[in-house]
Amino acid sequence: MDIANICKACKTAVIVNASAGTGRDAEWAAELKRQFRIVGMDVDVTLAKTGIQTIETAQRALANGATIIVAGGGDGTINAVAAVVTGTRTALGVLPLGTLNHFAKDLHIPLELNEAVDTIANGRTVDIDVGEINGKIFLNNSSLGLYPDIVRKRERLQKRLGGGKWFAFFWATLAALRRYPFVYARLTIDGIEQVRRAPFIFIGNNEYLMEGFNIGTRARLDEGVLSLYVAQRKGRLGLLRLAFSSLFSRLRQDRDFDALTTREIRVDTRHKYIRVSTDGEVTMMEMPLLYRIRSRALRVIVPENIDAGS
Repeated sequence: MDIANICKACKTAVIVNASAGTGRDAEWAAELKRQFRIVGMDVDVTLAKTGIQTIETAQRALANGATIIVAGGGDGTINAVAAVVTGTRTALGVLPLGTLNHFAKDLHIPLELNEAVDTIANGRTVDIDVGEINGKIFLNNSSLGLYPDIVRKRERLQKRLGGGKWFAFFWATLAALRRYPFVYARLTIDGIEQVRRAPFIFIGNNEYLMEGFNIGTRARLDEGVLSLYVAQRKGRLGLLRLAFSSLFSRLRQDRDFDALTTREIRVDTRHKYIRVSTDGEVTMMEMPLLYRIRSRALRVIVPENIDAGS
C-alpha cells in the first residue's frame, strides 16, 4: 500500500533510543522534527531512555490511534516497538540508528537519517513475518549457545571497562571460546525429534544466506518460515572450519552443519531455564522453547520499489 498520499494527515509517533552516550538530546529531537516537517509530516518525538519507556510510549501511541509508529535505534529498539504494533494495522517506520541495523538492511531501508525520514513519508507499506518464541517476538533471529554467552560477557565488559561495543565484543568472543559452552537439546520439528549437542543453535525469521560474503542477510521476509541452523562440530578448530566453509559456499554440503526451514520448532534441554538471544537482547527463558512463525503479522514502511525485502 502506498502511504505517500495519506501520511501528510496521519498521526505519527517517533520513539528514539536516547540511552546514555548516544548524543540524542532535545536539540537533536528538534532537528529530527524539522526533518519530518520538510517532508510534510508533523510528528511527536519521544527520547526514550529505557526499554520500558520505549514500550510504554509505543503502547500509548497505539491506544491514541497512531497510524504510524516510528522506532529510532538499533535492532533491539525496533524489536521493542514492533512487539507493540505486531498484529495491528498500525505501520512501523524505521530510523536505523544502531551499530549493525540488520532489519533495516534486509528491507533496504536507507541508513542515512534524512533518507530514512523520506522513506517514511513517501514509501509504501508491506506486511512481513515475525518470529515468536514463548510469546516474545523477534524480527531477525534467536540463538542458543555461544552467541548469548558472548553478548552477556560483552555487556559486562562495557559496563566495567567502558569503550566501544566492538572492543568489548572481541574480548567477550575470546572468553566465550575459551569456555566453549555446548547446548544439549532435543528439537521437535514436524513431529520428529532430533537430539543435538551443538556450540550454537540459530533460528531465523525467514531464510538466511549462510554462505559467501553476504552471509547473515535475507532475500525475503514474507515466505512464512523459520530457518534452523545447527553446527555440530565438537571443537574450536571444527567451528573455524565451518566458518571457512561458509565463505567458500560449501557450508550446506558439510556433514556437521544442519539447515532446514519449517513453521514451528520446539526446543527442550535438561535445564529449567536457558539464556536466549532475540535480536541481540539476551534473557533467561523457561523451557521448553516454542518457536513459531507469524505470517505477515507486521506492517512496515519500506522504499517505494521494495516488496517485503526482495
